Amino acid sequence: MSNRIRINQVEPAAYKAMLAFDSYVEQSSLSTKHKDLIKIRASQINGCAYCIDLHTHDARKAGEIEQRIYALNAWRDTPFFDEQERALLALTEEVTFISNKVSNETYNNAAELFDHAYLAQIIMAIISINAWNRIGISTGMEPK
Repeated sequence: MSNRIRINQVEPAAYKAMLAFDSYVEQSSLSTKHKDLIKIRASQINGCAYCIDLHTHDARKAGEIEQRIYALNAWRDTPFFDEQERALLALTEEVTFISNKVSNETYNNAAELFDHAYLAQIIMAIISINAWNRIGISTGMEPK
């Protein structure tokens, strides 16, 4: 078990703010399937074992199939994801790897498939899980 700080204990106001941000994402109009794909893919990229474990369990409970979960890190090479999911995953990867920028091609493709409000919610969901991944990794959170 990690001996690192628990932000919810030492900075409860900061943790409460993160929970409020997470609540916004959860109450948004994003489909559960889209939220799950964003959370799992960003967590895979960031290497957050705690979040991968948590969000793959959540996705299974919501009806996601094992085949798609296992293939998520190779989504480009499978027929398992539809056009919207592919756009969402491409955007998730580019926002997560933000130092490489978000390409006009990726952004414009997503903007063609989603209305502005939904696209904004996608971006906010990606930002949220990336923040949680950074909390999980920096504080040494581990799957149960």
